[in-house]
Amino acid sequence: MRTMSLLWFLATIQAVSTVHAGDEASLLAFKGQLGDGGARALASWNASNHFCSWEGVTCSQWRPARVVALNLGSRALTGELSPALGNLTFLRILNLSFNWLQGEIPASLGRLRRLQRLDLNDNSFSGTFPVNLSSCVSLVEMVLDNNKLHGRIPDELGEKLMSLSGMSLDNNIFTGPIPASLANLSHLQTLYLSRNQLVGSIPPGLGSIRSMQQFSIFSNNISGMLPPSLYNWSSLEILQVGINMLYGSIADDIGNKLPKMKALGLGENQFTGTIPSSTANLSDLEGPFLARNRFSGYVPPTLGRLGALQYLFLADNNLEANDDKGWEFFTSLANCSNLGRLALGGDSFGGQLPGSIVNFSTTLHMLYLVGSRMYGGIPADIGNLIGLKLIAITNTYISGVIPESIGKLENLIELGLYNSSISGHIPSSLGNLSQLNRLYAYNGNLEGPIPASLGELKNLFVLDLSTNRLNGSIPSEILKLPGISWYLDLSYNSLSGSLPYEVGRLVNLNHLILSGNQLSGKIPDSITNCIVLETLLLDNNSFEGSISQSLKNIKGLSKLNLTMNRFSGNIPDALGSIQNLQELYLSHNNLSGSIPAVLQNLTSLFTLDISFNILEGEVPDGGVFRNITYVAVAGNINLCGGAPQLHLAPCSTGPLSKDKKRMPKSLVIFLGIIGAILLSLSVLLLVWLVPKKLEESQKTTVQYSVAEDQYERIPYHALLRGTNGFSETNLLGRGSYGAVYKCVLDNEERTLAVKVFNLGQSKYSKSFEVECEAMKRMRHRCLIKIITSCSSVNHQGQDFKALVFEFMPNGNLDDWLHPKSQEPTTDNTLSLAQRLDIAVDIVDAVEYLHNYCQQLVIHCDLKPSNILLADDMSARVGDFGISRIIQENTSEGMQNSYSSIGIKGSIGYVAPGD
Repeated sequence: MRTMSLLWFLATIQAVSTVHAGDEASLLAFKGQLGDGGARALASWNASNHFCSWEGVTCSQWRPARVVALNLGSRALTGELSPALGNLTFLRILNLSFNWLQGEIPASLGRLRRLQRLDLNDNSFSGTFPVNLSSCVSLVEMVLDNNKLHGRIPDELGEKLMSLSGMSLDNNIFTGPIPASLANLSHLQTLYLSRNQLVGSIPPGLGSIRSMQQFSIFSNNISGMLPPSLYNWSSLEILQVGINMLYGSIADDIGNKLPKMKALGLGENQFTGTIPSSTANLSDLEGPFLARNRFSGYVPPTLGRLGALQYLFLADNNLEANDDKGWEFFTSLANCSNLGRLALGGDSFGGQLPGSIVNFSTTLHMLYLVGSRMYGGIPADIGNLIGLKLIAITNTYISGVIPESIGKLENLIELGLYNSSISGHIPSSLGNLSQLNRLYAYNGNLEGPIPASLGELKNLFVLDLSTNRLNGSIPSEILKLPGISWYLDLSYNSLSGSLPYEVGRLVNLNHLILSGNQLSGKIPDSITNCIVLETLLLDNNSFEGSISQSLKNIKGLSKLNLTMNRFSGNIPDALGSIQNLQELYLSHNNLSGSIPAVLQNLTSLFTLDISFNILEGEVPDGGVFRNITYVAVAGNINLCGGAPQLHLAPCSTGPLSKDKKRMPKSLVIFLGIIGAILLSLSVLLLVWLVPKKLEESQKTTVQYSVAEDQYERIPYHALLRGTNGFSETNLLGRGSYGAVYKCVLDNEERTLAVKVFNLGQSKYSKSFEVECEAMKRMRHRCLIKIITSCSSVNHQGQDFKALVFEFMPNGNLDDWLHPKSQEPTTDNTLSLAQRLDIAVDIVDAVEYLHNYCQQLVIHCDLKPSNILLADDMSARVGDFGISRIIQENTSEGMQNSYSSIGIKGSIGYVAPGD
């Protein structure tokens, strides 16, 4: 008996040791297949500690201890998943979300019969959906969002996972229909299938799942009608089916059938009929998103009973609001004490804008009245809405003056009043808007002087008052604003006087546009301080004197237009030093002498207009003049030679006496008369064409244009369409704070890059704020160029934040230094010259950030993957999400700034040593 007991005891010890070794070995195999980052993140996983004490590992209380949970979210893990995870047969929770794992999901996970929660969200897993996961029969929650999974969603999920209460497969590349078998999952509460490529109709059988609370399929290719059975979901809180091809009408009794509804997203489909008045019974409704459908009739005035209403989007439908009855709903919204965002627009809304808007709640922070037939004026008491952060009253018939009370909106960040009939003076009270970042008021009827009080807008990033009737001089106060760095556009007004010397204070400005005014005098030499200017447009003014030699110091200049002024003297050789110059316009001046040969060195130049001057001599035919796209030399009767397409007379090559070189006096007089006639005709033609062009431009509204010199706001929906619903096919890369997508806007040939921030945690929103704060202060040719930002709301009613950058077709430096292909080719290898050029560009950028930026910036994460390469392989430094802004350029200021930084940068990257 004693022998048998001893044998049983030894067998038990051996079994415990075997189990212990099995779980430990599986964990080590998992760690072994991770990249180097995994080794650092899981440093505690070693033999000196029991595996139950390893980071992220939870074991059972019974003996022998078994691994029951593995929580390793947001650890910057790389590499692939080891099939050995399938040996952790007691595992109940597997959370590897927010990492950089890739490869296929191992089929061995199907052996985890006790697994209840599987979260692989925000990685880069690829391949098809592993059918074996349907064998995890205890699964309650499955989250595979934001990966690269493709193929069909298996029918087996609905046939075996009977305990499943939540399934989220958003933002993958799934195709095919929604499996009808999902109707068998009677405990299902949340089903998220958005941002995929699903087709077909919504299975009617899903209506039998009475426990459904959240259903989201937006941004797919789903067609058909909403099945009537879905109205059986009496517990439903979220219904998001926007950006599909659904049609039909909303049930009249929706307010009675779905009483717990909080978010209703039907936007960008083909729904018709009226908005049911029973919607007012949805007492918990925070926001209906109904824009871009075919709804008709009046908007129910009972919407004012929705006490929980936070946002209302009704733009671009066939709704009627042309009389007092049609606007009753608008007046009723004053009862919605939580209303924060209101967007109306499109041909749906005509008639006079009701003055009742001033009675809205002070919680209203976004007012968006765009592209409608509204008329009337902005109410005088608009200043009552002190919570407003954004006002966009654009592309409407709104007229009248800008109310003085607008200066009370101290929280206002963006003010858009363009493409309207607003007139009168710009109120000086605008100077009270201390938070204002962007002011757009172009294509209007504003008149009078630009108030000097605008110089108080210390946070102003862009100012556009172009194409109005403003007069007087340019206030030197606005040229001292430290924040203006995107563009300043005062073109096509009646501004006069000289360009103030203070223009040299715009050291961070990217674009200065003063065309079409009555400015005179010389260009001040102080403009040499504007070292990051890319565009300088001073044409159609009365500037005089010689062209400033100091322009050569503006290294990043790409477009220079000085036409139709009164410049005289020679074309300075200094222009040949502006290496990035792409467009040079000097026509209709009094420039004389020859064309400097140094212009041949401008390798980036593709447009040169020097017509209607008094230039003479041979036109260069070397260097850039051989490949330049457009050269205009008309009106210079003494030019000769050049490229054949210029059709100039050949230059004389024989030695001529001084007397023979001199033209007869009669010929000089004759040619002078002919030149004067041609010049007069040209001026008359311009006088006729310019107003006509301006008139046409005022009639034409490009809603989402981001073409050169037109910086429009880009709404969330435009980005959504331009990225095909933020699909994986357009994904350029993913990082700790979000993802970057390739984007082509409607009717645009230009490709953009959109960085979408993940707002799941507060640190991501902070990263957006940090990057915006940094980027608005910086302008340099070697820094990634920001086009605009988008702070909006998505179809789920959640905050959406993104930055839009220029697209870099050659990717990042890391991909070139460490190409995936092992065989070196000219397509994946950098030459020594290219490496040196890239290094110089990076040094230029860092020197600017550390020494010349308006407030000095420390990048904090400078590494090859954050160095982007343009089509000509020039480098741009990007990703300022964790950058540090130094408040004072002193050693003490630097020390104080660094003292609270702590450790920053990317896990897994260490700069090379000496």
